Amino acid sequence: MTSPPLPPYFNLDPKAAADKLPDPIQTTRFAKAAAMCTKGREDLARRGYAPDGEKRLRKFSTWEITRYLIPVAPQHLRRVLKNNPDLPQGEGEGGSKWFTLEEVLLLRQHFANEGVSTKEYLPYRPKTAQAKVTAVANFKGGVGKTSTAAHLAMSAALDGYKVLVIDLDSQGSMTSILGGKVEDEWSTVFPLIAKDYAKAVVEENAVRAAAGQPELPLDETLSEALQVSSRNVIQKTHWSNIDLIGAQLNLYWAEFQIPVWRMGLRSWPLWDALSNFLEQEGILDDYDIVFLDTPPALGYLTINALAAADILLVPLGASFLEFDSTGRFFDMLYSTFASIEEGENVAQRAAGLPEIKFEWDVVRALITRFDASQQTDMANVIQAYFGDFMNAYRQDVTALVGQAGEQVNGIYEADYRDFNRDTYVRGRETFDRTYAEFKELLIGSWWRDTQMEEAPQDG
Repeated sequence: MTSPPLPPYFNLDPKAAADKLPDPIQTTRFAKAAAMCTKGREDLARRGYAPDGEKRLRKFSTWEITRYLIPVAPQHLRRVLKNNPDLPQGEGEGGSKWFTLEEVLLLRQHFANEGVSTKEYLPYRPKTAQAKVTAVANFKGGVGKTSTAAHLAMSAALDGYKVLVIDLDSQGSMTSILGGKVEDEWSTVFPLIAKDYAKAVVEENAVRAAAGQPELPLDETLSEALQVSSRNVIQKTHWSNIDLIGAQLNLYWAEFQIPVWRMGLRSWPLWDALSNFLEQEGILDDYDIVFLDTPPALGYLTINALAAADILLVPLGASFLEFDSTGRFFDMLYSTFASIEEGENVAQRAAGLPEIKFEWDVVRALITRFDASQQTDMANVIQAYFGDFMNAYRQDVTALVGQAGEQVNGIYEADYRDFNRDTYVRGRETFDRTYAEFKELLIGSWWRDTQMEEAPQDG
């Protein structure tokens, strides 16, 4: 009986191994690797672009519109179009017509105005409500943060909401998915955070000038930031109702600059910079939902995102390591924000001011890339420990995601004709169910807000 072959890591020849090694690597080789990756990334990203180099959203068929987007029967849609020639008529022959997203939104509005009142043609949002800010965060990479945020943004856009996506990750993956173009850090959130600090310096200097004290320096960067508006950095995307503040590598500089500014002015609440420009520049009135895609680290940009968020989603896989990492993430959230509250409230109490308290409408952990055949037991364990912090639905792994990802697209951008119909329907259902659970959190938060506003105030 012959023995089985030895594993491949036995009997390796050190000299032969050394002969295969390249010359020692110097720092310049990293620059070459980075340049090649940049070129490759651009080439791969453009797989989902039109021949002219622009990214465009595909059109939607009558079947998709009546199944997924507007709650009407196909025959009724055809009758409405025939009786209203001023409405978009779509392209194509016969019964199947194709419509742009802009046209779908016009059709939605028509049915909302003219259709039966019992159907939801437009998604719920109270008239007086501001946008809800949703942060997608976890400090472990590869858990599906960007994919989750992108698909929720696209789901919400198809549902009729107006969405702003803010990419806070200097890797810029979300920016690539949405076809954004970001030349440097001045087209990211960096100047808006710098502006918040600069405004704090201006206010501090007014106090110092009145007291005859030396003023803090306002350098060229801060002076320039004071002139920047959020409208300067918000860009349109190929989705008519999704706008973007993009990211690129230089955004990472903010992680070094923010603590320097804080040391220069200890009274500056660095965690409020993102919240402040969303509130002060009217962004929460211009949009329905703001999605924040965070870096895989609990740095200053992530802290800003978490402080600004009304809803916090924490994606993780159904594995021990990701469960363990997510538990540590929650522990660091507690330590970080409890420390801020404790430190700031000493001064607030001394000044007779109300104490600060961080609060979120809802926090949910979300299992992504779920394989029921292998991960059900682990997912049940995670569900048991996280309890009401856990989304009920587990987002299945699906072949549709991988195939769409090869084109640097979300699944909602993929043309269903490129797939087996059943594969498309199953894959889409995975993300539709995730969106449904998110939407329930969203509209529940809005409704609770309205009830609190309408409740009689004591005193």
